[in-house]
Amino acid sequence: MLFFALVITASAGMLSLASTNIDFFWRQLVWYALAFTLILCAGFIDWKWVLSQTWFRFGVYGISVAMLLLSQFQSASIRGTKSWILFAGIQFEPVEIAKLGLIFVLAGFFSRKHISAWQTGNIFLSFVYAALPAVLALLHPDFGSSMVLLLIWAGFLLIEGINRKRFLAGFACAILAFAALWVFVLKDYQKDRLTGFLFPTRDPFGANYNVIQSKIAIGAAGFLGKGFGQGTQSQLHFLPEAQTDFIFAAFVEEWGLLGGTFVILTFFAIVYRLIVIGIRAQDNYSKFIVLGTALVFTIHFFINVGSNMGVMPVTGITLPFFSYGGSSVLTIAVLISIIERIKLESR
Repeated sequence: MLFFALVITASAGMLSLASTNIDFFWRQLVWYALAFTLILCAGFIDWKWVLSQTWFRFGVYGISVAMLLLSQFQSASIRGTKSWILFAGIQFEPVEIAKLGLIFVLAGFFSRKHISAWQTGNIFLSFVYAALPAVLALLHPDFGSSMVLLLIWAGFLLIEGINRKRFLAGFACAILAFAALWVFVLKDYQKDRLTGFLFPTRDPFGANYNVIQSKIAIGAAGFLGKGFGQGTQSQLHFLPEAQTDFIFAAFVEEWGLLGGTFVILTFFAIVYRLIVIGIRAQDNYSKFIVLGTALVFTIHFFINVGSNMGVMPVTGITLPFFSYGGSSVLTIAVLISIIERIKLESR
């Protein structure tokens, strides 16, 4: 069920890319070919042994942090951020590898510290693991990815079963930290983007332009949509980033409420299946890996679809295995490959 749900998600994303930008379609096809090859080879890779090696877990994490740091010093920026590294003619996002490394490290940490994870010192140490790449991502500036990394950490605490008082105390600290970021770090345009959904009619040609065009695309779709290649907002390039941040709006415009509902239900099916696999996992480490992957899908889904519909701030978060992007596709493929191996061992 999980594999077929991913195939459906990828197919829907490819359908949207074929309509809006055929060049992105062919590039994404290569990434999907690599991704599904990796997933299908899951039975031949002893992921349990690989992930049991501390050097591997921290190696992936350390490399991602080093690349996030390195990207700060590159001269070129893309769309105003330095979130990409160019290597051998290929652009990739270090923050996607950071999500992978963070899940590996936190899964290992909480599975070893299962009994004492409620201790303040252990909670703080786990926070440091998340905060380091999150701060580096914020400096790009990439507020959305920074937020995702911290939400993954918070999700791990909930999975671990942290008591309510400690979680609320941590939540209060998070609010204070965000207030400090708001005052001392975030630029005016970032503040405008984060608060734009609260004031949808403000600055329609500036901070709120993307959201307004997205809402027009979704609102004009109707039940069955305008048809393949007939979406006016995306085809006439009124809708920005129709292949990444706003691919859901571009898809719904052409396939309507029916198509949008189908995509939403498919994502729900993926998350549901991941939760079931996580619950059935034979050991805590496997459980944390699977549920950590479910967290990535859930966080990305709600932020991306919510921002496309104008009920969440626009932070540049994409839909996993749906939006264009090789870094994201391969990161998800590695996690799904591990999960397929966990499924085999749980039977």
